[in-house]
Amino acid sequence: MPATVRQVENALALLEFFAARKRPATLADVAGHFGWPRSSTFNLLATLAEGGWLYEPRARGGYYPTPRWQALAGEIAEGEPAPERLAALVRRISAQTGETAWASAPSGQHAVFLEVAESEAGIRYAARQGARVPIHLTASGQALLSQMPERDREAILRKAGFEVRGPAAARDLAEVRAQIAAGRARGWFRSASYWSADLGGVSIPVAVEGRVFSLTVAGPLFRVAEKEEAHARLLHRAVAEAFGADHAARTLTAMHVLT
Repeated sequence: MPATVRQVENALALLEFFAARKRPATLADVAGHFGWPRSSTFNLLATLAEGGWLYEPRARGGYYPTPRWQALAGEIAEGEPAPERLAALVRRISAQTGETAWASAPSGQHAVFLEVAESEAGIRYAARQGARVPIHLTASGQALLSQMPERDREAILRKAGFEVRGPAAARDLAEVRAQIAAGRARGWFRSASYWSADLGGVSIPVAVEGRVFSLTVAGPLFRVAEKEEAHARLLHRAVAEAFGADHAARTLTAMHVLT
């Protein structure tokens, strides 16, 4: 195997090592884990550190990946297209409700809109592909959080901020956790002036091709506030028709499924 390919392979293996370890590692830790020569290990760690990909949280306390990896992954995710079956579902839901619909995916502290079908109404929820909303303060985001392993969800919530939010949004992590628990038990997640004043919507998680997305329909509160449960049932029904009656029950965790 060419040396340059081996170096790439080693760098990727190092990332997986840190993902599993979840704490800093010294040169000796890395060399011992992989059985690499100390000189080669030093060169790899030094190169990544000089490039801003690794840092030492404490002097001589070992290396750890910088947030640059997460930022890069988020930028890549924002350009990723939604699966075609999910994109078709978004368009169908918008047509059936007359409101804006979208599919979102997690991107760090945000939910990013991968596919959007905007309402044709004069007053509507204006959304665009690639837009981002706080993952902890929105129905779209909370639907995504609900299906994450608790450890991953809490890692995101610990970084959450509440300085910028809608007038009716959660004010602290306790409220966010309560909203997620309520959404799971209810079978859908809601937002009513949580992020944008006078706008609201409902969202559910949906697993497609091994990934979890959120499926959302939203609009001005004067039109959608009294239709929350009806829209939630429509979302569940649309997923069942597109992917199978037992799809949600098979693929979602600790989530009530409306029938």
